[in-house]
Amino acid sequence: GAGCELYDLEIIGTGNARVLRVFVDKVEGVGIEDCSKVAKGLNEFLDADENLIPGGEYTLEVSSPGLERHLKTENHFKKVLNKKLAIQLSKNLGALGAINLTIQPTKKFEAELLGVEESHIVFQIKDEKVKIPLNVVEKAKVVFEFKQQSKKR
Repeated sequence: GAGCELYDLEIIGTGNARVLRVFVDKVEGVGIEDCSKVAKGLNEFLDADENLIPGGEYTLEVSSPGLERHLKTENHFKKVLNKKLAIQLSKNLGALGAINLTIQPTKKFEAELLGVEESHIVFQIKDEKVKIPLNVVEKAKVVFEFKQQSKKR
């Protein structure tokens, strides 16, 4: 689709059950027609050279990243500033240094993203600003909190 950008891709499965998942995004959101145009264009491109995806047969899936999208690049994080994120790290928070001991040693936490700078993401955790290198982030996604309206009787 016009104006779509590659958000992420992954190959899952093995043998003939392999799936090439391509996630595309654009500012105004991605619709079914965008996905089908991207899939058609990608199919033509990939079929022209079977060495692009080695290992035989696979299924191509094209979709939008959705609400539960995984955040991987600096750009992904910049688009969700001031949102609450669920983060899983490859190292303990305490092992990253510059964090005082009032923060529990943990690899998983939820906090609001304050900034993105020089391959680091910045959070406020308790009373501390914590700067985490992107290369220790294993998983990250936005936490959606649905606020229920109280019903008047």
